[in-house]
Amino acid sequence: MDLSILIPLYNEDESLPELAAWIERVMTANNYSYEVIMIDDGSTDNSWQVIEQLRLKNGAVKGIKFQRNYGKSAALNEGFKAAQGDVIITMDADMQDSPDEIPELRNMILNEGFDMVSGWKKKRFDNALTKNIPSKLFNAAARKSSGIKLNDFNCGLKSYKKKVIKSIEVYGEMHRYIPILAKWAGFRKIGEKVVEHRPRKYGVTKFGWERFVNGFLDLFSIMFVGKFGKRPMHFFGLWGTIAFLSGFTIFLYLTISKFFLDATGLTQRPLFFFAIMMMIIGSQFFLAGFIGELMARNSPYKNSYLIEEKLGV
Repeated sequence: MDLSILIPLYNEDESLPELAAWIERVMTANNYSYEVIMIDDGSTDNSWQVIEQLRLKNGAVKGIKFQRNYGKSAALNEGFKAAQGDVIITMDADMQDSPDEIPELRNMILNEGFDMVSGWKKKRFDNALTKNIPSKLFNAAARKSSGIKLNDFNCGLKSYKKKVIKSIEVYGEMHRYIPILAKWAGFRKIGEKVVEHRPRKYGVTKFGWERFVNGFLDLFSIMFVGKFGKRPMHFFGLWGTIAFLSGFTIFLYLTISKFFLDATGLTQRPLFFFAIMMMIIGSQFFLAGFIGELMARNSPYKNSYLIEEKLGV
């Protein structure tokens, strides 16, 4: 199969028929074999009924329906598991991504050797205060911390080699940082393509300020897990050693001082309590490191979601 097109969605029943028809036109014009997997993230409108109707008209349309809302990362993760195409395309359901970009995104994977290609919405039609400015902050932080030179990490329109999406797990709000996850998995040829960003035609944006905070927290999580997920003692042990030795050195100085320099009692000196605190913190860091080593293998149930129904998957 040439292509798997993954479309996570939440309350997008108005846009789905037009989007599906547009995708079908592009696929037919290029003679691609394909599947369109629509992942309904617990919609409360008629999105699932629309998906069922679309499948009756076009057998390439498939569906996954969550029993409740889990978020875009969960939807993408289930879509990645189900995808069978040689090249995987992800795009949003709100008609702001253009299916006309798909052939070139596929070409960059197959003929230019990229592991993944991220879209760059250079000209945006979103609200500057609520989306554009936070997006710029996210992208700047992600570029600085990861070393990946992308202008738009969070663009929903991306293309991947099949082995990339089968090698990563996406959860929390980490769909924003899939290029970083891919890099940590060993896929370093990550490209970027300027893509069309269209004004929203249906529905309302699902972006909220809580995602602004969650996005940064997930970035910290990705960077930590990527560097120390398999060797947590290297992080906790280092800082534990520094803290414990600092406290022990101060304690040793105070002990020598009491017997040879100053007769003041140890417990009468505030520095004594600071030394004890540092040694306790150092010991706790060591303990955290040992526990982390024991838990280095992640729980197999981290990405377990209640799926109510599937179509063709």
